[in-house]
Amino acid sequence: MTDSAVGMTLGGHFTYFITIFLMMAGLFIVIARGNLIKNLVGLGIFQTSVYLLYIAPGKLVGGTAPILAAGFTVYSNPLPHVLILTAIVVGVATLALGLALVVRIREAYGSIEEDEILALDAQPGGRAQAE
Repeated sequence: MTDSAVGMTLGGHFTYFITIFLMMAGLFIVIARGNLIKNLVGLGIFQTSVYLLYIAPGKLVGGTAPILAAGFTVYSNPLPHVLILTAIVVGVATLALGLALVVRIREAYGSIEEDEILALDAQPGGRAQAE
């Protein structure tokens, strides 16, 4: 393998290394934290890694936009990019709904810590039994 081939292989895999790192970081934040806002941030990071996972194979080195023209033979696939645009819109809407729910939970329980909310619900005559 030549030096340029090794560089292209490492460069091609760099996106996957970043994707795996973001997935693990997002998953860790969701599992290790009891704060509802931090859980939403972790889900956002995990979601970003999934976007990268779909977009990475869609770009070809030396490829151009899929517009037929003389002199171009290698084209990049636009489908992953279009799908990810839709996923980003859905992700933003989901995050907005999650934040709205956190606001309502904060108003009802006075906390956004999962342990404190569960403790309040477990108390006799707690919030769950009162309603």
